[in-house]
Amino acid sequence: MQYEAISLLGKFAKFSDHYRPRVIAEMNDYQFKVVRVQGDFVWHSHEETDETFLVLDGELTIDFRDGAVVLGRGDLFVVPKGKEHKPHAVAECKLLLIEPRGTVNTGKAGGALTAPDDVWI
Repeated sequence: MQYEAISLLGKFAKFSDHYRPRVIAEMNDYQFKVVRVQGDFVWHSHEETDETFLVLDGELTIDFRDGAVVLGRGDLFVVPKGKEHKPHAVAECKLLLIEPRGTVNTGKAGGALTAPDDVWI
């Protein structure tokens, strides 16, 4: 068997578009996804699962109807299942998302920012 580390920098070097998560690993039924974000996303929720955001570079704000959280490099935040939220970043931000396989990035909100599911890089 060959053992190989996953290079996050190497994965980010392979794409430049925003709000299009790429799967880099799986653990049980959970996927680890890298994504670049910039600008506003859509208000949405995930009724069946929590969603974990880990900021690798930049700054991300996650708005909620009753407040917001600002995440910087190295910060992690878990959005509870069913909680409506809207991520946004003034400048490009690089994230690692951790969520169950099959989680749609826009939840049931849909729209132009809905990314194809299960895209590996």
